[in-house]
Amino acid sequence: MKRTIAAAAIIACCVNCAARHPAGALRDVDPFVGTGGHGHTFPGATVPFGMVQPGPDTRLSGWDGCSAYHFSDDVLYGFSHTHLSGTGCSDYGDILFMPTVGEPVLVQGDGTPAGRGYESRFDPGAQEASPGYYRVRLDDGGITAEVTATPRCGIHRYRYPPDGRANVIVDLAHRDETIEAAIEFVSDTEIAGYRRSKAWAVDQRVFFVARFSSPIVSHGVLLDGARWDEALEARGREIAAYLTFDPVPGPGAERKRAERGAASTAAAPARYLQVAVGLSAVSVEGARRNLESETAGRDFDSIRSAAAATWESALSKIEVEGGTPADRRNFYTALYHAMLAPNLYMDVDRRYRGRDLAVHEATDFDYYTVFSLWDTFRAAHPLFTIIEPERTVDFIHTFLAQHEQGGALPVWELSANETDCMIGYHAVSVIADAWAKGIRGFDENAALDAMISTAERDWRGIRAYVERGYVPAEVEGESVSKTLEYAYDDWCISRMAASLGREEPARRFACRAQSWANLFDPRSRFMRARVEGAWRAPFDPSEVNVDYTEANAWQYSFFVPHDVTGLIGMMGGDDAFAAKLDSLFAASSAISGRDQPDITGLIGQYAHGNEPSHHIAYLHAFAGRPWRTQEIVRRIMRELYRPLPDGLCGNEDCGQMSAWFVLSAIGFYPVAPGGDLYVIGSPLFDQASVDVGGGRRFVVRAENNGPENVYVQSATLDGEPRTGPVLRHGEIASGGELFLVMGPEPNREWGSAPPDRPRTAIDGPLVTPVPFVDAGERVFVDSTTVVLGVAAPGAAIRCEIGDLDAGPESLLLEKPILLRESSVVSAVARAPGREESLPLRASFRRIPAGRSITVATAFSSLYTAGGSLALIDGLRGARDFRTGQWQGYHGVGIDATVDLGSVRRLAAVSMGFLQDVGAWIFFPARVIVLVSLDGATFVPAGEIVNDAPTNGGEPTTREFRIDLEKTAARYVRLVADNIGSCPAGHPGAGREAWIFADEITIEEAEN
Repeated sequence: MKRTIAAAAIIACCVNCAARHPAGALRDVDPFVGTGGHGHTFPGATVPFGMVQPGPDTRLSGWDGCSAYHFSDDVLYGFSHTHLSGTGCSDYGDILFMPTVGEPVLVQGDGTPAGRGYESRFDPGAQEASPGYYRVRLDDGGITAEVTATPRCGIHRYRYPPDGRANVIVDLAHRDETIEAAIEFVSDTEIAGYRRSKAWAVDQRVFFVARFSSPIVSHGVLLDGARWDEALEARGREIAAYLTFDPVPGPGAERKRAERGAASTAAAPARYLQVAVGLSAVSVEGARRNLESETAGRDFDSIRSAAAATWESALSKIEVEGGTPADRRNFYTALYHAMLAPNLYMDVDRRYRGRDLAVHEATDFDYYTVFSLWDTFRAAHPLFTIIEPERTVDFIHTFLAQHEQGGALPVWELSANETDCMIGYHAVSVIADAWAKGIRGFDENAALDAMISTAERDWRGIRAYVERGYVPAEVEGESVSKTLEYAYDDWCISRMAASLGREEPARRFACRAQSWANLFDPRSRFMRARVEGAWRAPFDPSEVNVDYTEANAWQYSFFVPHDVTGLIGMMGGDDAFAAKLDSLFAASSAISGRDQPDITGLIGQYAHGNEPSHHIAYLHAFAGRPWRTQEIVRRIMRELYRPLPDGLCGNEDCGQMSAWFVLSAIGFYPVAPGGDLYVIGSPLFDQASVDVGGGRRFVVRAENNGPENVYVQSATLDGEPRTGPVLRHGEIASGGELFLVMGPEPNREWGSAPPDRPRTAIDGPLVTPVPFVDAGERVFVDSTTVVLGVAAPGAAIRCEIGDLDAGPESLLLEKPILLRESSVVSAVARAPGREESLPLRASFRRIPAGRSITVATAFSSLYTAGGSLALIDGLRGARDFRTGQWQGYHGVGIDATVDLGSVRRLAAVSMGFLQDVGAWIFFPARVIVLVSLDGATFVPAGEIVNDAPTNGGEPTTREFRIDLEKTAARYVRLVADNIGSCPAGHPGAGREAWIFADEITIEEAEN
């Protein structure tokens, strides 16, 4: 059951919770921020970077249930011990405990009155949360539940009513698909068990030991649907258990009863049960050691106090003064969220489960998990280089261990599983960033070797990227985003290699780092996908499609953080670059193309709710307009961060959304991690003091600061004038004071001259961009005229033209190329002062003379496969629907007629289709072939009814073929029926299904 919570009630809840917070920075943290809307955070208890996060679960599935909690809910299923903060995929919610009263129920309901289970209703306004603590009253049964945490343990305290049966339900089948589970009733105060589950992490293993403050009176299990009372252990796939207790009255109950006197009619005191749960990814024995080490002899209140003290110490690493109460609430909540991940992932005996799912031991570093690197390399990890340098070393040691165990640095690692979610190989950014900022304590050459080997994998288009200078859209989906992010990561590798004196990889990766320019269209000045060397068309920069990762061309066209100088040059200079940035922020916020819930927090086409945009506001400073950066950054902080459950404009993403705010509110931001440069923005507070270690603090002081005074008038660093918005990491790490004078109008002189601006560029030989096909039909009927271009002024192009089945003939390119036969055009370019480009290779296919096609149903503009001739162009799609070779039809079937130009005797007709159930793409329900001599009267020639299952499986292709036995026809019509909607049980059940087709093949009979 759900209900809408009025805004006033939400505010009241947050204010009430904050009023109960302890003194210091803790009082300004509200764990409910981001738990509503699409923030995907959780309000449960944990300690900084802790392994365990006990807290409430109110969602079993869904986009807004990624953390297992949403503030709008009023049904609580229990308290699980692991939660993800702000992710866009769902997992965790392991080892659920739920207090109940009365006859125990062992099934989980669906949240409706008719389908009730052990869950309970609750009032969202009656919750309380602060760092390391959560409390709620359960309406069903009148139980008050509290949780707190140590690094590896969750501690519960349940206040039961005075009378009635008191239970604890332990559900090992909660949320994710369970592979196997077990529970053992060890003694009258201890249980133990484990759970293996499959979700985002396909093989997650959690072991636990729980101890209770009162003896277990009775117990039982529900094992794979069968109930067993008083069983001593159970093993199976789905397990839930009940434990009944006779809890003792709370502290001081006897004294209070005596004070009331024997004749008192006051109600009997409430009863309390404390539960301490230790977790381990290694073993039950490891969980028991964790439990004994961190909770033995300690009660709930002492553990809660220790968790609060740990948070107070962590949050005090940055002290701010000034600003509004809302500013402080936003800031310290953001700092709190930034410290929720990565998570410790080793036992007190220093054993951990590695990427190979085997057990390892780390003697000289702490091992971590939950690396959302596509998000966190941008600001979260750079923040840690300032306030958590020692932990950053542990992160890098973890990366290197994962490389050794799993063969590559992590991409998005979760509980010993590489999810391969998102793109890039951004662990290299974290390593290079730490190295550039003077953080040591790891084997730098081993780290560089791991970076290089990860970047050289034959994976996600990297081979084509290396050979052709970009990821071709016909080879790999999200080709633009992958190219740009690979190029940035390669710059990180090049810089670290250069600093270690390793010249060959430094030079090679500096060349690869320039690959971004191969997707820059000089006419539109956007980053665009290339198919067979040409720009994919039609093109709409606001369209979200398969060429970009959770974004569009507007947002990704500015992702060249490592070579902003080169990007400005490509754009046409400072004025043109600034105008393009202004156009981004001033454009309509309308998004076309596929639905992408991550694209939120829009200012024009700038999308702060998703990470590809996060550096863009700071780019104005590179063009000599730091005042524009200052006003935009301040606007983002004011408009897109609010201290409310729905106060985040997008999902938190394991600290990245919050780290952006923390750094921006202090007053500077790392546009290109991997270097030591920060860009000064517009600090939110009058003063921010950052503990940089060794007893040193770096202070940013802003005089005359305020909501209207957002512009920097002048700056000094340790008393010396600073004429531009540039800071170096060493200046921060050594301590000191950055003093800014703020004002209500821009100082257009400060930071405008080139020597005073921030700058990033390629350190290495410059390479000419790869030529592109600027005109010419990839598939043509009679002839096509090919025009080549290159995004480098004064570049000369050499080309070769060859028949598809013969060797090339060298030609000097002096004019457009006229092709009358199927051909391959190869070309290289060289601009003055640059090395020769990688080669372009583009194929042009001539279809048989007289052949044409008419498609009566409309294909999607997102999946055109090149246009109207795509179904007879001779090109075959692979199993990845995003490669651009497939033509997609949404909610409709296909009705296509091929005109052969004359009557032919036909042997067979076939049509290729893709099925990718996870992407809502299904084979057609049936395919009918009809033939005609005149194009007016068609007769059936055959039919195929699909028999492939629609309930899952890997993406697969299939030819629907019908033999015609020398049928005479000029026109062949194929009708493919869409199944209509996604079937029951599918995540998109009831929504319109897709058909993807790639080629119609018509075989003529032999005479």
